[in-house]
Amino acid sequence: MTSTLLIVQIVLAIAITIAVLLQKSSSIGLGAYSGSNESVFGAKGPTGFLAKLTFTLAFAFIVNTLVLGYFYTSQNSASVADTIVPENNAAVPAVPTTGSTTPVAPAAPIGN
Repeated sequence: MTSTLLIVQIVLAIAITIAVLLQKSSSIGLGAYSGSNESVFGAKGPTGFLAKLTFTLAFAFIVNTLVLGYFYTSQNSASVADTIVPENNAAVPAVPTTGSTTPVAPAAPIGN
């Protein structure tokens, strides 16, 4: 499931990039190469259509990102560090639990 959503995420990212680059800006951008889109999308041109398409793609991208994040956190409950094995396959020594490990101060001399 997550691999399918990851592929959808990549396709959405590419589609958003293309939709943004096709929009006309103050410096025209790649919208100058769109040719006669005015006749296809109506009298106002592709401005309204591309803006709605960009919003829809961005909304789908955000929802897909949230779903992917939920699936990844629910699947991975263990840390990667839990699976690390030392190169020499030696067991990691445990902390000794017998006795007190704190040093004891020497007693004061009695007398005099």
